[in-house]
Amino acid sequence: MKRARLAQIAWMAVTLCGCVGPNFHRPAPPHVERYTAEPLAPQTASAEGPGGEAQKFLADTDVPTNWWTLFGSADLDALVGEALRLNPDVRSAQAALRQALENTAAQRGSYFPTVQGAFDASRHRDAVGVLQPTLASTAPVYSLFTPQLTVSYVPDIFGLNRRLVESLAAQAEATRFQLNATYLTLTGNVVAAAILEASLRAQAAATVSMISLERESLSVLRDELKLGAIAEVEVYAQEAALAQLESTLPPLNRQLQQTRDQLAVLTGHLPAELKASQLELEQLRLPADLPLGVPAQLIERRPDVRAAEAQLHAATAQVGVTMANMLPQVTITGGWGSTATFLADLFKPGTGFWAIGGTATQTLFAGGTLLHRKRAAEAALDQAGAVYKSTVLTAFQNVADSLHALDTDADAMNAAGRAEDAARRSLEVSRHQLELGAVSYLALLSAQQAYQQAVISLLQARASRLTDTAALFQALGGSVTPATAQ
Repeated sequence: MKRARLAQIAWMAVTLCGCVGPNFHRPAPPHVERYTAEPLAPQTASAEGPGGEAQKFLADTDVPTNWWTLFGSADLDALVGEALRLNPDVRSAQAALRQALENTAAQRGSYFPTVQGAFDASRHRDAVGVLQPTLASTAPVYSLFTPQLTVSYVPDIFGLNRRLVESLAAQAEATRFQLNATYLTLTGNVVAAAILEASLRAQAAATVSMISLERESLSVLRDELKLGAIAEVEVYAQEAALAQLESTLPPLNRQLQQTRDQLAVLTGHLPAELKASQLELEQLRLPADLPLGVPAQLIERRPDVRAAEAQLHAATAQVGVTMANMLPQVTITGGWGSTATFLADLFKPGTGFWAIGGTATQTLFAGGTLLHRKRAAEAALDQAGAVYKSTVLTAFQNVADSLHALDTDADAMNAAGRAEDAARRSLEVSRHQLELGAVSYLALLSAQQAYQQAVISLLQARASRLTDTAALFQALGGSVTPATAQ
């Protein structure tokens, strides 16, 4: 009867449980209709040649998964896939998620009673000259065997455990979004590094060609100096120009090697293990359609914003944890077992025992510890709110910056394309004039140098446009399908 009554009281305590502390509510999305201060033009400028297509901004279309495939390069797809499989940062983030999920599951176990089994075996000899034997058989030497089952349960009356589980689940959710952010950052870095590596290779080749032309010009000038056709100062000027041009090649090669080292690490390899990249800028297709989505939904797509939101949720639950720790804690315990001097006598009539009881504890004085912990949790909540707001602002800034970059990149490539076209036509005219004897060979070399410089400028403009397009996809929260990340 007593046991039934205590069980009824325990069940009522469980059903009357409540959660103290503030409940989490998702922050409202920003009420904005566009990313930039001024309305965007429907499309960017265009230029002649590969990668000069106009790009259209699609306001109601979301960024597709595996967005890097829009560049249409199998070599680029292979690099990204290799990075997602082998990059140690990805493995670390995946392990962190598993750890967070297991910690949450472990805390959920506190919803249930704890059941422990024990078995005690001992040998005794009583001091018969001092005490009477304690056994009914009066034997001074005996063995004692005691199997016992103990049950302990802490009803979650004020929601302490539920708030702990809520906080851990929110932290696990934050870890999940941090894993997605790792995917997004990694793919963006790989695409940017691959484009830069291809651009630097092309620029280095064009620079080598220009150096060859400058050396040829210097040779011509030296021959003319010997004939007395020019002044010595013109030779010195050409030597200075050649030396200045040659000084630009080592920084290019250094940046190229460092970019290759970066690609090796991003794809999970040592620098010495990286295979030579076959990616060329001409292989990359500039995505013509740029999906922007609805600005208010950016906070749904950006994994860093979702992670900050989950951290805000966890901080909210922690306030409830500190408040519940200031309230009484109830523990219900029970035990059942048997004691006998022989194993064969265990659980026979007269050897059994049981006990049941409850304990309520309330901290009366702790030097203000609980109060200050509550205030610290409230301060952490304020901090998490500020971090969330900052993350949202940064997300919108990233998108706006990328859109401005694409707008100016298109104009820069248009200008670079016109400059390259003019330099190419000037070179053709110089060649024709040389055939007619209207200009010197030195004039032809000068036209060739101007053309090579225009080619380098066009390469840089094309690479910038591709890189900034990738940056826009990353800023918009382009995602990775789970199968690709395995």
